[in-house]
Amino acid sequence: MIRFSLHASLLLTLTLALGCGEADKPAPATPPAASTTPAKDDHGHKHAGHGEGPHQGAVADWGGGKFHVEFTVDHDKQQATVYVLADDEKTASPIKANTILLSIDAPKFQVELAAAPLEGEAEGTASRFVGKHESLGKVQEFAGSISGEVEGTPYVGEFKEVPHGDHHTHTK
Repeated sequence: MIRFSLHASLLLTLTLALGCGEADKPAPATPPAASTTPAKDDHGHKHAGHGEGPHQGAVADWGGGKFHVEFTVDHDKQQATVYVLADDEKTASPIKANTILLSIDAPKFQVELAAAPLEGEAEGTASRFVGKHESLGKVQEFAGSISGEVEGTPYVGEFKEVPHGDHHTHTK
């Protein structure tokens, strides 16, 4: 009986120490808190350009590194554009979605961004999403989240713009 208890205790200890594999972990219910410092993420790569994307926007992780989203704004047009990028944070990654949602923290508002496919993207897919709101005309550094659904999986990424002199714009 003591031998069985010892083996059971050892098995339980090993199970707790090893934990589940990455593939078995559920997606977090809420996005992690924003970080303004570049860091190596748990999905195994450093973020190129410290979060400044190929369109000079603020980059956020979307799906544990599977995707990234880049927020850009044209204040004169009162327009936001979000680009869906691959895990390298540089390459366009078209998704099957008609819209994604941009939520800004201050002043608090939301904008539904419509698919605006780039040239050459397959029918029914887009890596660029565009929307307008009068509050986007205010010249400020915006912060908020970008959410959408890809093949039935919901994604949310938090971003924060910083003044252009500081290149630490990446958030998880």
